[in-house]
Amino acid sequence: METILASEYITIGELAMLTGCRYSTLKFYTEEGMLSYEQAEQNLTRRYRRKKSVERVEWICAQRREGRSVQEIKRLLCDSPG
Repeated sequence: METILASEYITIGELAMLTGCRYSTLKFYTEEGMLSYEQAEQNLTRRYRRKKSVERVEWICAQRREGRSVQEIKRLLCDSPG
């Protein structure tokens, strides 16, 4: 765990472990453009910026708990300046 917390980039599995969010849910959010990632050249591994991605997932989960739909959350993300 120390290695993950010290890393700038993490895998989707590590992101799932840090946030408690299901792998399939994170994959869905990624495919919907709600989570950004960088992709390594040849091995195609998606790497997520740890701090930014954890904050984004926590924010998305909070929005879902408040009853917002994925489409509403995507609209909020598009409207936000960051």
